[in-house]
Amino acid sequence: MTTIALEPTPARSTSSPTSSPASAAPTSGPCCAPLVREAADPAAAADLARSFKALGDTTRVRLLSIVAAHDGGEACVCDLTEPVGLSQPTVSHHLKILVDAGLLAREQRGKWAYYSVVPGSLDRLGALLSEAAR
Repeated sequence: MTTIALEPTPARSTSSPTSSPASAAPTSGPCCAPLVREAADPAAAADLARSFKALGDTTRVRLLSIVAAHDGGEACVCDLTEPVGLSQPTVSHHLKILVDAGLLAREQRGKWAYYSVVPGSLDRLGALLSEAAR
């Protein structure tokens, strides 16, 4: 783990128009607390951002929830259009975004596509949020 200490910047007072930076009380030591755990690397951050972006749409959150609530944890695209009130091509577009984000898996069976939640994908997002809240 790398700790980066930044030099403090002298505080400027706005209480008096005649104050100058030289009259401000000097500070010493680092201005920020050190990191206590590893931060996300750029590749992991991009992957997580893609997942959160996919979940930034109400329809996609509903679709993910509906798929997860189906018997066996999978649903046919034909069963997903009516609950969200959108056309099949629009639902397929939203499902593709969820698949690309690694939240859903897609399996073609004949002319229908079946979707299931990728095992561990929601746990990964939940763990990240729990860790950030500590």
